[in-house]
Amino acid sequence: MRHVTLMDVYEHPITQKYVKRSGMAHAIACAYHAFKLSHQYNVDADTATKAAFLHDIGHYTWYRNGQWDYELYKENDIHAIKGAERAHKLLIRLGEHPKKAKEIALAILFHTDSYLPGGRLQLNPLQHVVALADEADEEPGGNHHYRKISDEQARKQLQHLDQQIDQLQGVAQGY
Repeated sequence: MRHVTLMDVYEHPITQKYVKRSGMAHAIACAYHAFKLSHQYNVDADTATKAAFLHDIGHYTWYRNGQWDYELYKENDIHAIKGAERAHKLLIRLGEHPKKAKEIALAILFHTDSYLPGGRLQLNPLQHVVALADEADEEPGGNHHYRKISDEQARKQLQHLDQQIDQLQGVAQGY
């Protein structure tokens, strides 16, 4: 039984502010990639899709002279750190199980190693799925953050994904 759905997460004002800023279309695409990958890596689909959906919730907008500066972002960004904290707080407020909220926050923290000075991370299966889902939707120069999606289409896609997760969990529980 899920405590919090993707639609619950989507509707929250914090999600609307920060995920829209970092790219709602990208977040939803990553959630779909994570759903598909979760079966392959034997990871809970609900946890994987939430982590992939929220993986960029910590992005800061890096501008120089009124223009987005991708190089400035690459040099200075720590969005995975901020995002892990922000997502954890959001999920707890929504009523997510604390253990699951922590797993999601850690997957967000480790979805990229861009903030580590020359380091490589040893990822668990959930963290690996979220990193792969992000990579699957990336475009050169960070352009994946600028694809647009209407609120209506976003809701429709997330409702469909929630239904798929519910169906999958129903099958797993023998319903």
